Amino acid sequence: MDLTFYTSLLEDVKSRIRIAQTKATLAANAEMIFLYWDIGQLIFQRQQEQGWSAAVIPRLSKDLKNELPELKGFSERNLGRMLAFYREYPPEKDQSVNLPQSVANLQTDKMQLKVVAQLPWGHNLLLIEKIKDMPSRMWYAQQTIQNGWSRDVLSLMIKSNLHLRQGDTTNNFAEQLPNPQSDLARQSLKDPYIFDFLTLTQPFTERELEVELTRHIEKFLLELGTGFAFVGRQYHLTVSNHDYYLDLLFYHLHMRCFVVIDLKKGEFKPEYAGKMNFYCSAVDDLLRHATDGPTIGLILCQTKDKVMAEYALRDVKKPIGISEFELTRALPENLKSSLPTIEDIENELTHNK
Repeated sequence: MDLTFYTSLLEDVKSRIRIAQTKATLAANAEMIFLYWDIGQLIFQRQQEQGWSAAVIPRLSKDLKNELPELKGFSERNLGRMLAFYREYPPEKDQSVNLPQSVANLQTDKMQLKVVAQLPWGHNLLLIEKIKDMPSRMWYAQQTIQNGWSRDVLSLMIKSNLHLRQGDTTNNFAEQLPNPQSDLARQSLKDPYIFDFLTLTQPFTERELEVELTRHIEKFLLELGTGFAFVGRQYHLTVSNHDYYLDLLFYHLHMRCFVVIDLKKGEFKPEYAGKMNFYCSAVDDLLRHATDGPTIGLILCQTKDKVMAEYALRDVKKPIGISEFELTRALPENLKSSLPTIEDIENELTHNK
């Protein structure tokens, strides 16, 4: 039995079991989400009809606790969240009734409520709090449903602006892969990749970067995205009696193909594409099963010139993507300008002596 392919089978089965379990939990949760929306609607309608203020919420919470003491989840705070939840997804006929302008102008589709009803309450509260743009919110909701993200993982994905990075890699997939594999490959990769879980300091070597990524393999896999199964670091291949070592080798469970990752410190150089083309050819010949798709290469560098990268891939025959990686997210310029400089700190210390 080929251990590599058995390992990929095991990971695939485990992944499908976990996703199925998560989906079952989400489905059972939907009825409660609709109840919360309905209660939010009732409170909103009574406030509109009777002119009640927000004071009705603490009274309602107290009376519910007294008359139905076995109930959980109907605190003053949570009732307020139910009202906010309804106001985020109002029925079309209520969109112009004393709602905030951002909500009043929203063309709420019934499908939006059906989508978010598949998410746990905590996920919904996070989405409402962090994502105000409705298309972006729906994107994260759909991704959570498809990938079975926990609330913590969803929070990390939002924090890293995943919706702006997904599918943005420079690649030649449209030319080298048939549909729909080319679209799946493009959506499976991103640009840039954020490795803020590493503790590397400058200067560091490519080998040190490899070691750190594999040492934090769970976080690395989370950043790579759903479907990546780790095969090995410095994976050995022999071609014509010569030894070659792949920086990182993965198998993608959804695309059903090997993915070779080459780590490059500094700026992208055109010759990297030729080297990756060679690696993909070797993996296709030596490791690829007859039922596997073509091996995909991913070159990760710190910076790249997009035009140069596109030229480098133009006549390459293997499907290759080129993305940047960041060890930390850059601070916004307005925040940078508000931070004290070393001179400011030294002057402050001197003044306080």
